[in-house]
Amino acid sequence: MTAHLQPTGSAYFISPETAAAESHTLSVLVDNEPGVLARVIGLFSGRGYNIESLTVSETEHQAHLSRITVVTRGTPQVLEQIKAQLERIVPVHRVVDLTVRARDLGQERPIEREVALLKVVGSGETRAETLRLADAFHAKVVDATVEHFILEITGKSSKIDQFIAIIKPLGLIEVCRTGIAAMNRGPQGM
Repeated sequence: MTAHLQPTGSAYFISPETAAAESHTLSVLVDNEPGVLARVIGLFSGRGYNIESLTVSETEHQAHLSRITVVTRGTPQVLEQIKAQLERIVPVHRVVDLTVRARDLGQERPIEREVALLKVVGSGETRAETLRLADAFHAKVVDATVEHFILEITGKSSKIDQFIAIIKPLGLIEVCRTGIAAMNRGPQGM
């Protein structure tokens, strides 16, 4: 990749088109009504933007509001374009880039967590090793038979990725992940 340098007085800067892609967490407050999720996701797919994680849930039952958390990757210019296009969708009330907001407030990245269920089949020593690793990673056994375990783990995506990699050779046969739920630190709401 070559950077396009443009003069600004006596200094040079890298033009936005060549800026590196970053991962950002967007929180979108929408009306909880049929078709809203399809419209939001359609915006991403129609423009070729990738979604790394997607979580949706009603957050305010009385107000019929849902929160969509989207993790996507792009240059700052592309991310601004995504936010502007999301804000134009009628049932969207608010779009917050949690990553940028945290940076602007001088905070660390937002709190991001996900839940994963893992089904592990095994017996004997592999079964004991699975339980030792589950304990080390604070995973809970939520179902068990003499043939398998279903483990539940909550944490950062990187922790879950690491746990999956370690458990895989011990008989991991299935994984189900929720996607990222995120919230900024501090007393301010969305």
